[in-house]
Amino acid sequence: MNWKVITWYIGVSLLLVSALMTVAGIVACCTAGDESRIPLLFSAFLTGTVGCFPLIFVRKAHHRLSFKEGNCIVVGAWLLSCLFGMLPFLFYGGEFTPINAIFESVSGFTTTGASILNDIEALPKGLQLWRISTAWVGGIGIVTLFSMLTDRSDKTTLSGAEISNVARESLAGAKNASFANRMLITYIALTIVTFISLKLTGMGWFDAVTNAMSACSTCGFCTKNTSIAFYANPAAEIVLTVAMLAAGINFGIIFLAFLKGRPRYIWKSETIKDFLTLVGIAIVIVTADLMVKGNYASFASAVRDASFQVASISTTTGFATQDTTLWPPLSMSVLIICSLICGCSGSTSGGIKVDRAILAVKGIYRKVKLTVEPNGIFFVRVDGRSRTEEQVSDAYGYIFCYLILMVAFAAVNIALGLDFTTGVTASIACIGNVGPGFGDVGSVSNYANFPAILKATGMIEMLIGRLEIFPALYLFRSVRND
Repeated sequence: MNWKVITWYIGVSLLLVSALMTVAGIVACCTAGDESRIPLLFSAFLTGTVGCFPLIFVRKAHHRLSFKEGNCIVVGAWLLSCLFGMLPFLFYGGEFTPINAIFESVSGFTTTGASILNDIEALPKGLQLWRISTAWVGGIGIVTLFSMLTDRSDKTTLSGAEISNVARESLAGAKNASFANRMLITYIALTIVTFISLKLTGMGWFDAVTNAMSACSTCGFCTKNTSIAFYANPAAEIVLTVAMLAAGINFGIIFLAFLKGRPRYIWKSETIKDFLTLVGIAIVIVTADLMVKGNYASFASAVRDASFQVASISTTTGFATQDTTLWPPLSMSVLIICSLICGCSGSTSGGIKVDRAILAVKGIYRKVKLTVEPNGIFFVRVDGRSRTEEQVSDAYGYIFCYLILMVAFAAVNIALGLDFTTGVTASIACIGNVGPGFGDVGSVSNYANFPAILKATGMIEMLIGRLEIFPALYLFRSVRND
């Protein structure tokens, strides 16, 4: 592997992080009494200085990136972005001890939305913006964002390393580079539309910007201690529900449907129809359960809370309008299932993804049919196209690894002192980049009281989940072989 080229590209990613810190620092400078201006601008200077070194002292070789090099760039860029991203928090102080600062940074960049803050509203605006900017960049992908500035061959390799194959399978023939472009354009457009819509509901400009960024990145960071419940604004909840669901759909298909004027692509997609159907079923079940056992006197209130919370959890956003730990067991169980499967590939959502679940279910059904009719010829078709045995096996393998890691980290959580509900749902929330779970990490709680060792394991789980497991395994194997 050419480590000079790898270092050069990681330096570019740090310059992007530095630029975003500078923007947050400028906002802090324009806000009277904002104490985060010096931490942000000093952090931007340090990050930018380190990012410049490879560009100044390492000459970028002109050669085509290999998959191994692209994978190292992706993993390295994520790790160092999280590391330098903690600097503004660390320099600001307050609740941000070293372990808390790195935890908040990792949670943001991975769009998990798990926080250690007990008083979010005490943060100055500059630091609030930086906190949510980490999520917005992490939503589209750090490398995907800066690869827009590279030549086409390198962009293809980098996007291929960061964007999973299953995300592109919904668009037959889509190349890595073109798919990354579509994702970025859709992401920016969705964020702008959500911001304007929130502003029209009466939300202030700063809250509208930050909540739009958070919803479209499916992170769930909010500027208020009680999350979206603070606003008590039904119109804003509807906007955010639609935005979260849109952010949980393959951006490539949204691009073709709305930005290219081909809405039939939405209705032709089996994956999207299944995702929205599952969300609808979950909303119906939770609404009925809340009416029967949740002490809801009004059907409208039950539908409102059920719709928002199901959309929030099934897209791994984690916004809250209610304390779901107080909901009946059936509703809690439905939300846990939603936090496992989650949205579609090619979105900002985490979790297993509906695409893989469909492939796995159809693959199992095919094997059952082959057992009954050994001489039959059966295919696994998704969205009207046959999928290969390798693609089905990849879905099995990913789901198996995902569940094994989830169980392993849950066992660690319980072994180190967490109760069963908290330990299991915290593991599901971290690897799925969901944020809230149940027990001590419910929708209106946080991870502040976790011991340092569990915050560390939680960060590892978040990164593994955001990178979709295999890039971390590829890197480990590549480094070991080299």
